[in-house]
Amino acid sequence: MPAAPQPFVRRLRAQLDALTAAERQLADFLLEFPGELASYAGNELAQLAGVSPSTVSRLVRRLGYEHYEEARRHVRDEKKSGSPLFQAATAASSAKSGQLVATHLQRSQANLAATFEGLTDAQLTAIAKGLIDAGQVLIFGSRASQGFAVYLRWQIIQVLPRVTLLPGAGETLAEHMAQLTARDVVVVFATRRQTRQMHAVLQACDKAGARVLYISDRTTTDHPGATWSLQCECRGPGLLDNHAAVMALCDLLATLVVEASGPAGRKRLAAIELVHDELGEL
Repeated sequence: MPAAPQPFVRRLRAQLDALTAAERQLADFLLEFPGELASYAGNELAQLAGVSPSTVSRLVRRLGYEHYEEARRHVRDEKKSGSPLFQAATAASSAKSGQLVATHLQRSQANLAATFEGLTDAQLTAIAKGLIDAGQVLIFGSRASQGFAVYLRWQIIQVLPRVTLLPGAGETLAEHMAQLTARDVVVVFATRRQTRQMHAVLQACDKAGARVLYISDRTTTDHPGATWSLQCECRGPGLLDNHAAVMALCDLLATLVVEASGPAGRKRLAAIELVHDELGEL
């Protein structure tokens, strides 16, 4: 397998001390907005950075690319990784004064609509039943996705007794994966950008035959071994992804699980509320 090309920003930083004044001016612009190289033709980029088109060509060759289009393709590929550094800083920053809130609201509404249009009652009912019938429910999410994992666990643990966040503080994945069985359900939040731990969790699920609920955004490759796959639209108006649809999906799933848990769920919920009162926790 050929080695992955050196990242664009790393190439740029490695050359900074050797650049001419004009090349350094262009490099400084690209270090702040590297994703812009994928969005504009060479002469357009030169105008944005305040340099000549020939400066753009010289810098591109200095970075090891044969021509501008090769560098542009490389940056376009890196944008797919989800790094906010490579996202175009246009939509949010260019909104007219007084429209920033409206821009974010419209994006959130569009993401919610696009996500929920892809859901069906039958699919979500089957997922809720799978979570309730599971021997144990394990929920994984790293980086931004950890917040979704924490929230979903917090909601459904009120009616399900065996719901675990992976990995817990001071724990390893192996301590949970070693006891994984085909009766278990593992919820994997796979919104970009994930750590290598996610792949280890999925491999363990495949090996044990555990069912997987795979929740991702539409830029993330689906997991072929998933029992259920749900995709959320997460495009943001600026540098960051908009996760309104992911949180709404968590709320929908939790509501369905609570409603479908039946007498056993209500009994557990009542017992928890009784202990809340006894301990004066709330």
